[in-house]
Amino acid sequence: MRGMRTESRHLSVSIDRPAAEVYAWVRDPAHLPLWAAGLASGIRRERGEWVADSPMGRVLVRFVPVNEYGVLDHDVVLPDGTTTTNPVRVLADGAGSEVVFTLRQAAGATAEEFDDDTAAVAADLETLKRVLEAG
Repeated sequence: MRGMRTESRHLSVSIDRPAAEVYAWVRDPAHLPLWAAGLASGIRRERGEWVADSPMGRVLVRFVPVNEYGVLDHDVVLPDGTTTTNPVRVLADGAGSEVVFTLRQAAGATAEEFDDDTAAVAADLETLKRVLEAG
């Protein structure tokens, strides 16, 4: 029997920078604290892995390999071993780009918690836009 299907929301932001530049910048985990509030306390390499101190505790962040398709999917491994996969795409949009983040409702999360997660990701995407368009 398959697991229970969860709701997904596709959140996006347009960024006035070429897709290749956005992709290269976002895929560098060292930049996460500059735009992802949940990892604002920093990220570092430990034994070949990216490790961050988050509000949930020490987490691992693992991106898919570099690719030509703008795919920035990444797993966040929580202290208890739970892994959340975050699908992210950078799409060319004329001379600019669009970043699309697919947020999936966590198992057991209430509608209110999912709304809170949605607001947090939307705020992170707006921060990403501000940071990239300023520099």
